[in-house]
Amino acid sequence: MLKTVQDPITTTAMAEAAERRKRLKSIIGGSTGNLVEWFDWYVYAAFALYFAPHFFPAGDQTAQLLNSAAVFAVGFVMRPIGAWIMGLYADRKGRKAGLALSVTLMCAGSLIIALTPGYETIGVAAPALLVLARLMQGLSVGGEYGASATYLSEMAGRERRGFFSSFQYVTLISGQLLAIALLILLQAVMTTEALNAWGWRIPFFMGAALAVVVFWLRRGLAETESFKNVRASDAQKSGFWMLITRHPRETALVMLLTAGGTLAFYAYSIYMQKFLVNTSGFSRETSSEINAITLFIFMLLQPIAGGLSDKIGRKPLMIGFGICGVLFTYPIFSALETTRDPLIAGLLVMGALVIVTGYTSINAVVKAELFPAHIRALGVALPYALANTLFGGTAEFVALKFKSSGWEQGFYWYVTAMIGISLIVYLFMRDTARNSAIQED
Repeated sequence: MLKTVQDPITTTAMAEAAERRKRLKSIIGGSTGNLVEWFDWYVYAAFALYFAPHFFPAGDQTAQLLNSAAVFAVGFVMRPIGAWIMGLYADRKGRKAGLALSVTLMCAGSLIIALTPGYETIGVAAPALLVLARLMQGLSVGGEYGASATYLSEMAGRERRGFFSSFQYVTLISGQLLAIALLILLQAVMTTEALNAWGWRIPFFMGAALAVVVFWLRRGLAETESFKNVRASDAQKSGFWMLITRHPRETALVMLLTAGGTLAFYAYSIYMQKFLVNTSGFSRETSSEINAITLFIFMLLQPIAGGLSDKIGRKPLMIGFGICGVLFTYPIFSALETTRDPLIAGLLVMGALVIVTGYTSINAVVKAELFPAHIRALGVALPYALANTLFGGTAEFVALKFKSSGWEQGFYWYVTAMIGISLIVYLFMRDTARNSAIQED
């Protein structure tokens, strides 16, 4: 009986192909869950113009938006706590375990918002329940960012780590875009009265249902080799004290490189929809369309820039964002104040988003590459969440405060200054693509 002798080269090629398929399946699975998480998070911002009167006492539009923006910011207060708790959980129990836990909390928060009666029915209990829901979602997102950024970066492989990890922001933006697309669809098929009365609840019900599907998907993800190696070793367990005493430089770096980038992202995307209505004077429908088109193009730019970082390094992209952000933020916002042409407004917003791509496309992998595996999820999540809470989560509230005080341009200078601070960090830090702490390929 003849025996078939397997060619060693063929065997190696088949093993490599199987490994690539495994990586791709895991990245797609992790990214899909990330999309739903961020859809649930951004639905709040996308539909705030409709549900703000439902949860808060009658008042002018700016006052109601201030209230909803304040609750949006409150959700960010829980993000560092979520980053701490679930960063520890993902470092100790596994990356996919952390991802499953985060989506469970997001589902619960969306259901609370969808089911809560209005202020006229239950009084102050309505905004109180809204705050509770956002606290739960903030806890979820705080853990989601660190777990997903770590998971995608560890699964990606050295040569294409920038490209594949950029899908963390592709799906983040996709979630935001899906929320806006749903808003546009509901605006097209429903009357304004129906949307104001009950239509705004639809996306929150959808988000809760999708979160259940994601939970099931995430339970079947493969674990990363980095975590398997940590579990098999005698490495010290992840902890807050270890983070700040053993890795103080990396922790400070994450906070400082995040500050300008996250503020710019929220200013150019989340707040921009309201800015176009409240300052530029566009209708809510036109503002939503501009936001949707520009964000779609922005999403497509992420893997292009991420792939470029694999070729030239991470630093050039971050420095490019810093320089352009300092030079053009004020002129872009000033021009948007006076334009009444949707095309010009769209081009200006797109210009701002092209600039911030230098940060968004690679920020996840840069942070993951700074920390060793046994503390990576916590190291990525906690300092990022702190900076995100201080600067990203308060962006809308600060902008509206400047507007209500009569000096809206102060917000433009604020964004410019924070980008400038991050630029200084970019200039002096090492390029993580050449000095990565992720050892497994």
